[in-house]
Amino acid sequence: MWNMSNIWTEYRNFAAKLLGWIPDKYPVIIKTVEPSLLKSGMGITPKSYISAVCLTSLISYIATLILFSVLVFIVWELKISLTILLIVFMPVLVTTITFIVGLFYPQQLVMSRRKSIETNLPFIILHMASIVSSGIPPQAVFKLLSEFEEYDVLADEMKKITRNIDVFGLDPMTALREVAKRTPSEKFKQLLQGLITTIEGGGDLKTYLKSAGEQSLFNWGIKRQKYLDQLSTYAEFYTGILIASPLFLVSLFSVMNMIQPQLGGFQISQLMQLSVYVIIPALNIGFLFFLHMTQVEI
Repeated sequence: MWNMSNIWTEYRNFAAKLLGWIPDKYPVIIKTVEPSLLKSGMGITPKSYISAVCLTSLISYIATLILFSVLVFIVWELKISLTILLIVFMPVLVTTITFIVGLFYPQQLVMSRRKSIETNLPFIILHMASIVSSGIPPQAVFKLLSEFEEYDVLADEMKKITRNIDVFGLDPMTALREVAKRTPSEKFKQLLQGLITTIEGGGDLKTYLKSAGEQSLFNWGIKRQKYLDQLSTYAEFYTGILIASPLFLVSLFSVMNMIQPQLGGFQISQLMQLSVYVIIPALNIGFLFFLHMTQVEI
């Protein structure tokens, strides 16, 4: 039965067969995405991923070319110079954006995973401390915590540690080191290295985890309070730029349309429609994306 995972696998395989020569010819692209791919958890080789990005960019070029050809020849009926400019420029622009977004998507995924890890890190450390205090060995702690889906990416990291021990037969310290090498979070890496040092040095694991958890929770609280203070500034920015300015722009176009219905070869009514239906929604989506990228999760 087909699912998204199977479709994505087939898409990657097809892209590798069709456009696999691109990463082979330009290995610098592989070096650009390889570090992020290792920490993104995607489980895909750089060559396969780059081939998929190239194929997606090619599809976006064809789709954009068809879309703007229909718009300029049937809907808008623009001058020939503007028609040629849009048909040539817009597909290239969309393709370039698609390719760049594809290259930096693993890095964005790494940032997202890092944010999830560092959001849940204070709580999982304190959880570990409470479990360790009952005398359970560390490898059993990791297996137990991997079953708590509430910890999101951290639960996946715990599953990797458990897999390294149970499936690959690594000792607990080596399993921790392997996960520490590939985790996207420097704070979680420091925690794992601290666990290794404490266990190998015969230290008190409960005391270490309790101290680390309290410090991590304190830092998380400060970071969240700072973000809440920033939200007031974002609200003022949104009111001024994305509410007042669009209203002024639409009013300005309305007055200009009564005086001179054309501007630079475009109808004022067309510019107004472009602003209302494309530019303003795009700016709002961009602002929401910015908030999503900068938010501190609960």
